[in-house]
Amino acid sequence: MAKYSKESGEKVEEVMHEMKEGKLKTGTGKKVTSPKQAIAIALSEAREAGDKVPKKATAKKAAGKKEKKQD
Repeated sequence: MAKYSKESGEKVEEVMHEMKEGKLKTGTGKKVTSPKQAIAIALSEAREAGDKVPKKATAKKAAGKKEKKQD
């Protein structure tokens, strides 16, 4: 299983709190309403800060995983 640093977990917690308060915005300025989108933003910010976060799944790998689950 993928390992995340303590700092990245704290970042996710902080961003989720912002989302629930309605203060979290996307890059285009729209309000974030999806928890999945909020987590993606938090992990992206954690990567930029240099925290330990597993690599993003590439589109090719993500598509392959979906195909396997449908079988």
